[in-house]
Amino acid sequence: MPLDPSLERLIRRLPKVELHLHIEGTLEPEMMFALAGKHGVALPYDSVEAVRRAYAFHDLQSFLDLYYAGCDVLRDRRDFYTLAMAYFARAHADNVVHAELFFDPQTHTARGIPLEVVFGGLRDAMEDAQRRYGLTSELILCFLRHLSEEDAFATLDAALPFRSEFIGVGLDSGERGNPPSKFERVFAKARDLGLRPVAHAGEEGPAAYIHEALDLLKVERIDHGVRCDEDPALVERLARDHIPLTVCPLSNLKLCVVKDLADHNFAALLRRGVAVTINSDDPAYFGGYIADNYRATAAATGLTAAELVTCAENAARASFLPTPARDGLLAQIRAEAARA
Repeated sequence: MPLDPSLERLIRRLPKVELHLHIEGTLEPEMMFALAGKHGVALPYDSVEAVRRAYAFHDLQSFLDLYYAGCDVLRDRRDFYTLAMAYFARAHADNVVHAELFFDPQTHTARGIPLEVVFGGLRDAMEDAQRRYGLTSELILCFLRHLSEEDAFATLDAALPFRSEFIGVGLDSGERGNPPSKFERVFAKARDLGLRPVAHAGEEGPAAYIHEALDLLKVERIDHGVRCDEDPALVERLARDHIPLTVCPLSNLKLCVVKDLADHNFAALLRRGVAVTINSDDPAYFGGYIADNYRATAAATGLTAAELVTCAENAARASFLPTPARDGLLAQIRAEAARA
């Protein structure tokens, strides 16, 4: 269904907050090849076009295999800066004013890349993005759930010298067979350190994983969460307790969580009072940055102008911004909505 021009204008103008974005997942094939050439890394593809052809994923794991291979080209501080600045330029073009970026330190330390290289490059870009675009950002350190609890504890301990550089912890990677309960003690330690907890749950894993993330990890946001509607009582809880879901519609389509975007439960959850938000996840791999996700979701599910504004407001409220900044952003969203 084509998008109404008035909704297109609104989407362009709405100030946006992105809460579910893996910075490594913004590695476009062109940059992958450029960095591979810089470092002499042999890629299993002979061209940019061959990489794009490999983006026919049939589930989360088929994506992750390519994702981790791509990360191998990220070697020095400048690489991480270049990666993040390319994302910030795209985000600014989509009128993103605040982003909370996931990153996977274990993906890099396992290759011998020191944490100071990762933090340094990302922080350099974050500071430049604020100067250049007025775009604020924070980092959320994610544990890879297919690895052990011991590895997660070691990662958290190794990151403590950089405690001022990240605001929260998350949980990502292959969900099947890796329940949130596996990391209950790690998250307890992270919370004791004042870190804000979030976790991927209910993408490929069942609704029970969302319960675990809330009850055992004490998360403040659920990343994805689209399988919550398997449990009507859970949907009621999410709405009643104003627990945000950071939904990534084009990711869900690309990874076969839904077969057709028109079948996505995003609009139904929104209309039941769940604080759903729109995000891009790994946009280089899934065919769309945040505004693309807004457009595709609105067109496929029939979102109204008022509902799009609510999505933007949900994201602002769900952010970890200080209250004055959050209130100011909500005022900006409402002002743009009134002008539309």
